[in-house]
Amino acid sequence: MSTHRKTPRQQRSEFTFDAILEAAARLFQQHGYAATTTNKIAELAGVSIGTLYHYVPDKDALLYALAARHLRQASVALLEAAARLRAEQPPLEETIRQLVVAVTRLHTAQPDMHRLLFDQAPRTPEGAAHLRELEEVLAGEVEFHLRRLDVGGTDPALTAMLLVQAVEAQIHGAVLDPPAGRTADDCGRVIVDLWTRALAPPAAPARPAAGS
Repeated sequence: MSTHRKTPRQQRSEFTFDAILEAAARLFQQHGYAATTTNKIAELAGVSIGTLYHYVPDKDALLYALAARHLRQASVALLEAAARLRAEQPPLEETIRQLVVAVTRLHTAQPDMHRLLFDQAPRTPEGAAHLRELEEVLAGEVEFHLRRLDVGGTDPALTAMLLVQAVEAQIHGAVLDPPAGRTADDCGRVIVDLWTRALAPPAAPARPAAGS
């Protein structure tokens, strides 16, 4: 059986584009999107400006390519976390904690780049569809654990989707920019506690003491 192999030319092309993307990422983070030019990116990447324009038409396209790469990397990391949860099947609080930690790491690994991509990367139908697809996959994983733990109310599928969307928003809003007097870890712990309490089954009413 034959196996498709990339030609040296294909490999060189991918290496060149990766170098351009890395240069763009570094300059966007160091100097900001507005102050970065394609000439500076080409210089840092060690390619001619003509070579850069062979791959992308403008700076916006580089930002979109970085956003697409970030989403691919996020998908891999989150699916790895989901696989670990499937294997371990921990109790509710630990399940929520591992989910929150996995999403937090994506935001805090390169916080400046994450903010840039969130605030300025162009929103395209293709990118929105990929993000929605990842969201639905994660919600499916969360639903599995809600059903396993017998929590999530009358509609675990919807509860799972709302949890995924809310945790993403809460981490982006609070963990990246914690309120005064709080740390990112403080925010993460509260998010875990919030969702654990929201999903935990109600405690059984206390039984009256004998003879009362």
